[in-house]
Amino acid sequence: MKILINGIQSNLRFSSAHIIPGHPTCGHIHGHSYFVDVEIEGDRAGEFDFVVDFKDVKAYTKAICDTLDHRLLIPVQNDLIEFKDFTKWADPIEKLEDAKTVHFKVDGKGYSVPADDCVFLDLPYTSAEELSKYFADILVKELSKKYDNLFTLSVCVNEGIGQGAMYTKEFVE
Repeated sequence: MKILINGIQSNLRFSSAHIIPGHPTCGHIHGHSYFVDVEIEGDRAGEFDFVVDFKDVKAYTKAICDTLDHRLLIPVQNDLIEFKDFTKWADPIEKLEDAKTVHFKVDGKGYSVPADDCVFLDLPYTSAEELSKYFADILVKELSKKYDNLFTLSVCVNEGIGQGAMYTKEFVE
């Protein structure tokens, strides 16, 4: 059986700025009002014969949305972003998070942004595709702690109505 959670109607949303380095139009800092849809397939189980309790899925998803909301999303592992005083693949992301200001360049343009205004993601891009995978990885990890009856989880991160990317991840035993 499959359960569906509609991000718009369930208030699973966040507004963030991001950049897709190297892209002709998305290579500029810009923002979206995202919403997140979740589908989970599994067997009905437990005291109430649920696939999964909607409250759990919504709480975990909302927590992720809250960490991204009203922040600049920076894909730390993007080859086109050059950071000052930070070495990709060597330094921990916490070094950026602990800084007062983060300094970086994209295509020769320099940026200085308060680190507190950013979320530093261990991703190559902050595209809808990468963000849907990011959400799915976290949700599978969290739900696996409580549920052993789930097969797949799909997350669609929408940049607007009619425009999103869906990633499906299997639960492994």
